[in-house]
Amino acid sequence: MAKVSFEKDGRIGRITLNRPDVMNAIDDDLPRELSEAVARADADPEIHVMVLSGNGPAFCAGYDLTHYAEGNGTNEVTQEMPWDPVRDYQFMWANTQHFMSLFRALKPVICKVHGFAVAGGSDIALCADLVIMAEDAEIGYMPARVWGCPTTAMWVYRIGPEKAKRMMFTGDRITGREAADMGLVLKAVPAADLDAEVEALAGRMATVPVNQLAMHKMVINQAIEQAGITSTQRLATIFDGITRHSPEGLNFKARSEDVGWKQAVRERDQGTFDWTKNRPINGPEG
Repeated sequence: MAKVSFEKDGRIGRITLNRPDVMNAIDDDLPRELSEAVARADADPEIHVMVLSGNGPAFCAGYDLTHYAEGNGTNEVTQEMPWDPVRDYQFMWANTQHFMSLFRALKPVICKVHGFAVAGGSDIALCADLVIMAEDAEIGYMPARVWGCPTTAMWVYRIGPEKAKRMMFTGDRITGREAADMGLVLKAVPAADLDAEVEALAGRMATVPVNQLAMHKMVINQAIEQAGITSTQRLATIFDGITRHSPEGLNFKARSEDVGWKQAVRERDQGTFDWTKNRPINGPEG
């Protein structure tokens, strides 16, 4: 079964992350299938706008930590030492470019977020042109606490340095309502109204000629490109690899293998584990 599905619906190209049993968590295949679906919609002259969504209870819960952190899948994300940074960079840079296909497509992309768009899932959502969230949905980049650096770096381009630092220095999740108030996303609406809100915007945009939409998108994106987004993303992708192979990152990986990623993530997000000393904070070993 495809991990990203595509459907043409008149002038709208519908792209859906399709791993609902794991909240559309990112594995080796999903980024590539995403960019392939974007390319398919972009190449169709009858499609004016894309709508990106997630099947099941969430938009995207980030990278599949059962696959990567617990050691059950490939070792592309955390390698055996000595670490090969170039191999790591090639893997993560390819994923970043797949996510950025949303940004670089000539046609506009609306991202519809319900449930969660967290960690790598926030990378995907924030590469879209417009994001509409359910008010009770949550977005954040929790691996900023340990074992991650957002490779697309879209936080700073959307909300500026101070608010981006607030999110990265804490790794907090915020609701759709908070994200809209912060200016991170276009709008937040009650969950019951999310589909209708996205459809209304997509329908309105779909009445505009494709060439008009493409020109406006290119002009606005050029301003972001002039601000150095490619250089920022290269640095972020290098740093992401370092975070997973730092002493703290390796301790997180080992902890995930020992107690399971759910407990390791809970300790990370609640701040109850000292990743430098590799022991609980104020626990029996503290």
